[in-house]
This record gives sequence, C-alpha cells and structure tokens, in this order.
Amino acid sequence: MKASEINDLSVEELQVRTQELQQELFNLKFQLHTGHLENTARVAQVRKDVARVKTILSGKLKA
Repeated sequence: MKASEINDLSVEELQVRTQELQQELFNLKFQLHTGHLENTARVAQVRKDVARVKTILSGKLKA
C-alpha cells in the first residue's frame, strides 16, 4: 500500500485499516511460527504498512 493511497483515507478508515493490518500481522506471525507460512517477506511488508498507516494517522490527528 502506497503512502499516497493512505493519505486519501479518512481518520476512521485509517483506524479500521490499522486494525485489519494488525490482525493480518498476527495471523502471519502465527503461521510463521507453526511453519505454514510460504511467503515470509509478507511479514515485513505488513509491518511497514502498519507503520505507514500509523504515521499518517498520527499526522492527521495532530492537524
């Protein structure tokens, strides 16, 4: 997910997206530890997406 796409979302949508990404990250970590995860690069990608969304959300909340 690109930062430009995230900037277009409202605060409520960003909060929902954060929750969805954190749930996906939890599931990926669970799969990783049980040995069922095929695409290990997805974990890092989701972590970066969570950081992007949280950064933009904090900026919108301060403004």
